[in-house]
Amino acid sequence: MKTLLLGNEAAARGLYEAGCRFVSAYPGTPSTEIPESAAKYDEIYAEWAPNEKVAMEASIGASIGGARAFCSMKHVGLNVAADPLFTVSYTGVNGGLVIAVADDQGMHSSQNEQDSRHYAIAAKLPMLEPSDSGECLEYMKLAFDLSEGYDAPVLFRTCTRVAHSQSIVELSDRIERDLKPYEKNPAKYVMMPGNAKNRHPIVEERTQKLIKFAETSGINRIEMGDASVGYVTAGICYQYLRECLPDASILKLGMVNPLPVELIKEFASKVGKLIVVEELDPVIETHLRANGIRVDGGKDLFGLCGELSQNKIRNALGMSTAPFIDFGETVPPRPPTLCPGCPHRGLFYTLGKMGLMVSGDIGCYTLGSLPPLTAMDTTVCMGASVSGLHGFNTVRGAESAKKSVAVIGDSTFMHSGITGLVDIVYNKGISTVLILDNSITGMTGHQQNPTTGKTIKGEPAPSVSLEKLCEAIGVKRVRVVDPYALNELKAMLTEELAAEEPSVIIARRPCILLPEVKTAPALSIDCDACKGCRQCMTIGCPAISFADKKASIDPTLCVGCELCIQMCKFGAIQKKEAN
Repeated sequence: MKTLLLGNEAAARGLYEAGCRFVSAYPGTPSTEIPESAAKYDEIYAEWAPNEKVAMEASIGASIGGARAFCSMKHVGLNVAADPLFTVSYTGVNGGLVIAVADDQGMHSSQNEQDSRHYAIAAKLPMLEPSDSGECLEYMKLAFDLSEGYDAPVLFRTCTRVAHSQSIVELSDRIERDLKPYEKNPAKYVMMPGNAKNRHPIVEERTQKLIKFAETSGINRIEMGDASVGYVTAGICYQYLRECLPDASILKLGMVNPLPVELIKEFASKVGKLIVVEELDPVIETHLRANGIRVDGGKDLFGLCGELSQNKIRNALGMSTAPFIDFGETVPPRPPTLCPGCPHRGLFYTLGKMGLMVSGDIGCYTLGSLPPLTAMDTTVCMGASVSGLHGFNTVRGAESAKKSVAVIGDSTFMHSGITGLVDIVYNKGISTVLILDNSITGMTGHQQNPTTGKTIKGEPAPSVSLEKLCEAIGVKRVRVVDPYALNELKAMLTEELAAEEPSVIIARRPCILLPEVKTAPALSIDCDACKGCRQCMTIGCPAISFADKKASIDPTLCVGCELCIQMCKFGAIQKKEAN
């Protein structure tokens, strides 16, 4: 049967058809839908892990236990999981193990633009890269076969455009796989130095075998056309090239590590010029040059930053592009903003008014750095807000600690904020940490986490108490506040900042977009009472606008959170009675 699937959905279908039994992941755009889709198959056990390292380690354990296992993450999540990644390259597998990593060229929802192919090279692991949904499904099944055939985890690299675009796939039945027997084998699985030394030569031998596979298997294929110029490419860039140059000669690489040498030399001998088309770093280009294969164009044409596109490729190759259509009006800018009624808005307004240094983290609340709130100073990576604040205050002293806070979400705190808080307590810091508990993993689309009381399948589960966890770490001052209550929030912040010991404030209110959250009737403006002071505009609510020296509220956006009522000194913002 044929159907249309997103790349991520097709990858999950590949897990199903390949007989995968175990899936563990941490949500991260653009990889999130793979485990979400896999969880819909009853034959697959699926879970959200607290972070990517745990997800990979759990999957390694399932593989050693004899099952086909899978974990997924976005590119920066692979940084978190790098420790087990490099070692499992040495141990190899029992049941097949596939590790999906979704790169985010163009940084649509990421703090950097790293190229995960470098991990495959450094860890000496095979990496497959599909170019559409059909290949997502087929390559996933192939990845498990390669994993078991070569005793190696297989990296499965996608990108935003492949993950979130649809194409036709051919569905097949699931092939059930019995658990492989587990046999005690410390020489293979216990990576103490003496054993690891013996495993390294095995890794190098495996790489040579995989190179032979890359040369002859057909996953890397030559498509001959106009031989004046040949193009070497992989992944989504293949689709762009085919659209721009339907008659071109292309060497399409489906395995991007290890790369073939003889196949590329054969292709190069058949074309007049050779151009490498790849996004981000010159991984393929460097491989060609290192093996003495001429390259007539590559990063000098396409650059090192951002996504490619059909028009970017046409421009780089000196081809004409479609004319730009001017509709006669300038489209107004629409910067990202916190949703109307977001529980984070009042908190960042308060932090800004208090003039505090705010050590920030990854999540919806990162938008608190933007005008008009402009209330976040730093954002580095998951969990860095807490440990970063400790370092900041340690070098700047007690007065700094009275004027600075860390903010971190509930899911992010579970991911990697706990150890930072332990660092503060253990090393006698006096920093104040705010856990923004909106009862969900918000930024990636409302995934469950260990504090929500539900699994990835929506089933009831034990929930971690943030209060008890912080107390168990050794924090004596743990308080809870409703972030809509601005006066109470400010008073609590003032008290905790003055305390010369670690403190945690849990700002708890569910995300306004959760289906169980009931909104109130929209508010309205009494134009006669409105003085045009613009104070209500300082919270940056999308429902509030200003024209003709008066504020107005869009009833289609307002959720009745009443935050703006606390801004107005003239009583101009009024509640509507519920019907």
